[in-house]
Amino acid sequence: MNVLSLAPEAPTRTAADARHVIAACFLGWMLDACDFFIVLFTLDNVARSFATTLETILLAPTLTLVSRPLGAYLFGRAADRYGRRPVLMATILTYSSIELLSAAAPTLGLFLALRLLFGVALGGEWGVGTSLTMETVPAHWRGMASGLLQAGYPAGYLLASLLFLLLPALGWRGLFVLGATSVVSVAYIAFFVKESPVWLARRHATHVVGGPGGGMVLSLLRRHGPLVLYAVCLMTAFNFLSHGSQDLYPKIFLALQKNIAHPTITLIVVLYNLAAIAGGLCFGMLSERTGRPRAMALAAVLALPLLPLWALSGSVLWIGVGAVLIQFCIQGAWGVVPAYLNELSPPDVRATFPGVAYQLGNLLAASTGLIENGIASHMGGNLAPALMLVVGAAACGIIMLTLLNAQAHPTTLPASVPSGDPA
Repeated sequence: MNVLSLAPEAPTRTAADARHVIAACFLGWMLDACDFFIVLFTLDNVARSFATTLETILLAPTLTLVSRPLGAYLFGRAADRYGRRPVLMATILTYSSIELLSAAAPTLGLFLALRLLFGVALGGEWGVGTSLTMETVPAHWRGMASGLLQAGYPAGYLLASLLFLLLPALGWRGLFVLGATSVVSVAYIAFFVKESPVWLARRHATHVVGGPGGGMVLSLLRRHGPLVLYAVCLMTAFNFLSHGSQDLYPKIFLALQKNIAHPTITLIVVLYNLAAIAGGLCFGMLSERTGRPRAMALAAVLALPLLPLWALSGSVLWIGVGAVLIQFCIQGAWGVVPAYLNELSPPDVRATFPGVAYQLGNLLAASTGLIENGIASHMGGNLAPALMLVVGAAACGIIMLTLLNAQAHPTTLPASVPSGDPA
């Protein structure tokens, strides 16, 4: 039996509705990522403000990463029961409020507690936003929408780096206040974004007041154990790929090992984030022709021969070229992920499943920097082989997982949801 026939008939949405939901969810994810990266750019400033060590302040991003799976589950479950739109607004309102409170934190303990709570909202936004997007846009838009939505992450990274570079006079507290202005996206969603037609159709079909799937989430996840395990393993490999290529690269590798000047590093970071955005869009759209697994595998395959250029080049020019090309491929593979996970997800837990898989993978890959640093310490402090080993192994893992499972899990997202044309 074709699983697509099991999905209830969904109300139609216009092309304008689809554009609004893509814009809103891209904006939410971009500003979410920007708020997270503001912390990373200001770690030393925050440490001085609280008269503590940099190692202590590093707990802030760690706590944020640890609490993300909890947020993915809690907000995802709420979205499966009460609807994607109100819960998405709640996640953005929550992380914006926490960002503002973080700016005013009088003590280190309170600041760290707020960063822990921030991770809960951060973890919830991605899964809810991707489910709302993929259930609203026309089926032939999903690859493009997936790439654009995931491009919000490097766009947030780029925005945070520009704010840090251009507005140093604001200080870390001022930058946090500026980050809290992401709450404006809530108003955009309230005025222009409609509820997921698939969620509305399921609620109508099941006659469940308040929406489907609330009490059945754990049962459904247990019944789909192999699918959950596959998704978590795949997202672990993906997070090793991205964190392995980004976390230690600018400050530790380029600045300390390669002794590249700060303005040049900033230029490289800007260029490879622009390439990352382009890569997500290109491979997202390519996945409409090749299929999601093959597009992700192709991007990972193309990244492998770029590793020596990226990590072993002797000149700044070729280092920059390598960084641009490899991030085009890495974030190109990532650009397919939102569509792929939503199409794999059991319908009753579509707001929960992708986010939980993503954030559990992120949690399992949280030690990426420590692993790379440990490998480097056994190689005379040279980080280049460590970067190549971790990123190369992650790319190989993605290639094997996507290709071996290309036919193993059928899609459950309706093939045609809204009407409309991208023109």
